[in-house]
Amino acid sequence: MRVGLLTREFPPEVYGGAGVHVEFLVPRLRELVDVDVHAFGAPRSAEGVHSHNPAAGLEHANQALRTLSADLSIAAAAEGLDLVHSHTWYANLAGHLAKLLYDIPHVVTAHSLEPRRPWKAEQLGGGYRLSSWVERTCYEAADAVIAVSEGMRADVLDCYPALDPDRVRVVRNGIDSTAYHPVTEDDALRHHGVDPNRPLVVFVGRITRQKGLAHLIAAAHQIDQGAQLVLCAGAPDTPEIAEETRTAVSELAAARPGVFWLQKMLQPAEVRQLLSHATVFVCPSVYEPLGIVNLEAMACGTAVVASDVGGIPEVVEDGRTGLLVHYDREDESTFRVGLADAVNELLADPDRARAMGAAGRERAEREFSWAGAAARTVEVYRSVLP
Repeated sequence: MRVGLLTREFPPEVYGGAGVHVEFLVPRLRELVDVDVHAFGAPRSAEGVHSHNPAAGLEHANQALRTLSADLSIAAAAEGLDLVHSHTWYANLAGHLAKLLYDIPHVVTAHSLEPRRPWKAEQLGGGYRLSSWVERTCYEAADAVIAVSEGMRADVLDCYPALDPDRVRVVRNGIDSTAYHPVTEDDALRHHGVDPNRPLVVFVGRITRQKGLAHLIAAAHQIDQGAQLVLCAGAPDTPEIAEETRTAVSELAAARPGVFWLQKMLQPAEVRQLLSHATVFVCPSVYEPLGIVNLEAMACGTAVVASDVGGIPEVVEDGRTGLLVHYDREDESTFRVGLADAVNELLADPDRARAMGAAGRERAEREFSWAGAAARTVEVYRSVLP
């Protein structure tokens, strides 16, 4: 079986959860089937990895149009494959066109859903209507849709009721517990001025409405001032949200000590140190199909405080590996209070936080392996092949 995995992100160009997913899934898939990767970005030297870019002359076009032109290049290169497997709307149309052109199955992995992310219109403008059209068209025509959680599966069927439920399978994300594990080194913390001997609250994520960073910043005014707060947050979706975040962080830093905003993309070794030394990791997402970042924190032995949206409750076991806070878009002020209260509860009981971190590490190792995810993905492939 020769599979074409179609993705916008692939190393070394990875910036989000979907990119992390394909980065770790592909090596495991290659132990089971032949995989060619077709990704956006600069040429790559790795064998079996092909790069594609938007068509010349579209440099100033809407981002969605540029994306679709790269999809045409991928579809043209997919001839000879037995099956295509696309990740995110950015690559979905390439998979759909390959299905039509070459009469091969198309499998889609649902990492997020455009109808659940209306704020993307801020970033894409009218391109959001294009991305939404692409997603609906490709999902409804796909031979199988892989959801990364049961919560995501429910969302897929809610957004696209024309889909046959039997075509929507669940394959949860994994975590490489050899890449993410507790470490004792602290030079990266000290480099950024963080004291590894003081309580530490950490956030890691992009600056986008989805990740709920604004809620954490607001809640942090009520978090124990004896704790340090490290915000590893960059890649803002728009200039407007970048400015909102800059203003909010400045106001927070003026109101309390120990606020660190790291805006650059950190190396994995730096992230491991921050997560390993954190008393609490916070995931305040307002929408999250699964949340690989929570698995990363758990694998590093850190207690998690997270919203109860999407697939997060399938990862964070409330009361055992962390604490869940109910999110209600109609009452966000209560959510912010709940975040502060949950973080303060664990800061006040570091022994409990350490026990939750140990339980999280054990759960991540036991239930979320990439080898298992790859095996279940290949089962989906075989189910749609003639």
